[in-house]
Amino acid sequence: MYSFLYIIIGLAILGILIGILWRFSSRRWKLPCPTWLSWLVELDNPFTKNNRANTIIEYLDLKSGMNVLDVGCGPGRLTLPISKKIDPKGKVTALDMQQGMLNRVQEKAEATGLQNIHYLHAKIGDGKLEHSQYDRALLVTVLGEIPDQESGLKEIYNSLKPGGILAITEVIFDPHFQRKSRVLQLCKKVGFQVKKNIGNVFSFTLLLEKPL
Repeated sequence: MYSFLYIIIGLAILGILIGILWRFSSRRWKLPCPTWLSWLVELDNPFTKNNRANTIIEYLDLKSGMNVLDVGCGPGRLTLPISKKIDPKGKVTALDMQQGMLNRVQEKAEATGLQNIHYLHAKIGDGKLEHSQYDRALLVTVLGEIPDQESGLKEIYNSLKPGGILAITEVIFDPHFQRKSRVLQLCKKVGFQVKKNIGNVFSFTLLLEKPL
């Protein structure tokens, strides 16, 4: 009985130590979640409502035929339900710097018959996006992974159509967590206007609009 309890306690302590180490390393070097850990970000966090895929999709008010950009899509937690929501008339661009993550999205998309996903292997901020292409864009716990955040946000801003919306979601549990005040400062600097501010200082989603 006691040996089992010690094992549980030991695993919990190990998990905490790994989390601390990952958080420190991620903040110092802005490391994205590696492909082999993609299972960690495929599920919704049960403790933060605003980070759940269905909740974010509701915020976006998606319509049939829209063109959507999922920046740092990872294994496609949001890419796939968005693809279904906008139906074949629309298109979602899954952008990620790790080809392994894009491969994971493509595998799941092919398994479910989704054909309106465009895969883009790139780093945001490198100028790979065309101007005025998207109705909606997402940065879900990704902003802290971008080395040059201002350039990345500016590229997203330029890629949106006038009136387009960028949704930025941050949760305190993420190793790259960004404070709301900093996110607002960066977004206003590149030209975004705040459309809606949802959540609190520890877990929030900002809906930011490119002016008409």
